[in-house]
Amino acid sequence: MLGRKRIRKNYYKNSGAGKRNKMLKRFAFGLKLSVLGTALVFVSLLFVFSYDFFTQCEYFKAKELMVVGTHRLTQDQVLKQANITNGVNIFSVNLSKVRRRLLAHSWIEDAEVRRELPSGINIRIKEQKPFAVLDLGRKFIINTHGEIFKEMDKADHCKLPMISGLEFSDINVKGELRSIPFDAVMKILGLGQKTESVLPYSMIKKIHVDREMGLTIYAFDHIREIKIGYNNYPDKYAMLKDVLFYLKKNNGFSRLESIDLNNLNRIVVNPAKIESVAKGRKEV
Repeated sequence: MLGRKRIRKNYYKNSGAGKRNKMLKRFAFGLKLSVLGTALVFVSLLFVFSYDFFTQCEYFKAKELMVVGTHRLTQDQVLKQANITNGVNIFSVNLSKVRRRLLAHSWIEDAEVRRELPSGINIRIKEQKPFAVLDLGRKFIINTHGEIFKEMDKADHCKLPMISGLEFSDINVKGELRSIPFDAVMKILGLGQKTESVLPYSMIKKIHVDREMGLTIYAFDHIREIKIGYNNYPDKYAMLKDVLFYLKKNNGFSRLESIDLNNLNRIVVNPAKIESVAKGRKEV
């Protein structure tokens, strides 16, 4: 017997349907891309027109410019540094750029800039707090963190303690420990700010640093210098208070050359030298 003849599938019909499906899928994908591209263009144009509308609209022109936090600087100086004037459209102001401009000013430690709808710009600044002047051959002003924030010039009318004897390598760097001499200076200045300090910050005229012997303080008119060395400053301040009280109570020397507190077990008080009355007189 002859075997049955195998029926072959119609590959032509199947392949034709597959091609049509692929073409439809490609068309649908292309249509989706076109729609997406059109939507993106539309949204972009919408943003552009919206930006132009908001940045050119009279309604949003700045009428109220508020500056908060000024002590040394004036409002006009801050606005000039920020490059903001009345009438500027508040949406045309780049807040981040304005903040960077403000921070570039040597007397501004921190700044915040905000819009106030519909026509205001608020600027809040934090000014540097000058703490002392470092004499390093050139004079620099440091803040309460011990960081230099500007070189001193004629426009700086600061009545601050003068620090001499330090070097550039002693200067405070964020994240690093202070050198021993500079740390000692900052501790003395800090103690001077405490209530009823025997050496008030406002009276300290100069602190000289000797890298071996420590600090010498110049504060009182009737005492030329107070040698306080390194370490144990609270105890030395307490001893200085007792010494000054004793001298005052017992009508001690009206003027002193120095008080040496380096060794708390041996306080040395040197009276001022009395110059000869005849010194400087001419003979006739």
